[in-house]
Amino acid sequence: MTPADVLGVGLLGIRTRPLRAVLSALGIALGIATMIVVTGIPASSQAALLDRLTALGTNMLRAEPQPNQTPPVVLPESAVGSVRRIGPVTTAAAVANTHAVVRRSDRVDPQDGSGLSVLAASPGLLPALNGSVQSGRFVDASDLPVVTLGYVAASRLGIPRVVPGQPPPVVLIGTTWYTVTGVLAPMPLAPDVERAVLVGWDSAKRFLGFDGHPTVVYVKAREDAINDVRAVLPATLNPSLPGLVQVSRPSDALAAKQATQTTFSALFLGLAGVALLVGGVGVANTMFVSVLERRREIGLRRALGATRGQIRDQFLTEAVALSGLGGFAGTVLGVLVTLGYVTYQGWPPVIPGAAVAGGVLGALVVGMLAGLHPSLRAARMPPTQALA
Repeated sequence: MTPADVLGVGLLGIRTRPLRAVLSALGIALGIATMIVVTGIPASSQAALLDRLTALGTNMLRAEPQPNQTPPVVLPESAVGSVRRIGPVTTAAAVANTHAVVRRSDRVDPQDGSGLSVLAASPGLLPALNGSVQSGRFVDASDLPVVTLGYVAASRLGIPRVVPGQPPPVVLIGTTWYTVTGVLAPMPLAPDVERAVLVGWDSAKRFLGFDGHPTVVYVKAREDAINDVRAVLPATLNPSLPGLVQVSRPSDALAAKQATQTTFSALFLGLAGVALLVGGVGVANTMFVSVLERRREIGLRRALGATRGQIRDQFLTEAVALSGLGGFAGTVLGVLVTLGYVTYQGWPPVIPGAAVAGGVLGALVVGMLAGLHPSLRAARMPPTQALA
């Protein structure tokens, strides 16, 4: 018999018993769909959780000179550029305290800065702090007298927002009036920036006598290399006296994120294994019943000259075909259910590629294993016993 003949004979049982075939395929389909759902939904939930943990600064470091040193430790002007040349670093930015006083108007006591600091901000500060602008826009790299207010600073100065189309508010820093371009959203990763008035780096040099030396450097790096970056930061920022530079340790959220990834990976494997096992048991049960009910067919085919190998291939092909159809249907069903649920929850849709690719392939393998023993049993059945 050619492979096409074996396939035609193997599909004969499916065509002659369509209801049983549908029910058998439904069993394996539900098993595969369960595998897709129990991997896709937790993976999407994990992605949402990891996004929240990443927002907590799992890959961020803060470096600054040791306080209370005599003479004070000063970071070089090229500090940010040097840090950006570290391989795993993705973003680096700095702020510097200008020691200027900000006032809402010239009627306020010149010494009353409302507890706010005026910081020079280097380009790229917001990405380095996972920050965003609540209204207006962030200060640019020009040397114009413009500022952006931190969330707390805006509240203390009585400027809750910048309204487009209306004259922008102004604040007085030193003897220079600055136009407020925007107000930042809350920044839990940098409370000192929330209580600050941010001036452009070049603008601070021009109007506030800023010398260009940063006081705090913020660094974002690849999470897998965060500890290596932390180890080389002091020598990069201050090669002559690296011991006088303190660097924050990685966020505890990073350890929680890594533990979450490990826990979810083990859960995925366990749930997928159980789902496939359930589907395999269903196919094996169906094939055993099919062999028992079709003994007369087996005996007749053997009496007409069919070999044991042909009988074995017939039932094995039927088992694999049932599992393949069920696997394909289950994969489609599982993907649709997963996408619908994660969309409803507002999570990023994440369906593991291995689960989708393994849906049909896993069903074929399970069908082959489940149909192997029933097909061998059918092949060993003597024709006279089968006909009797």
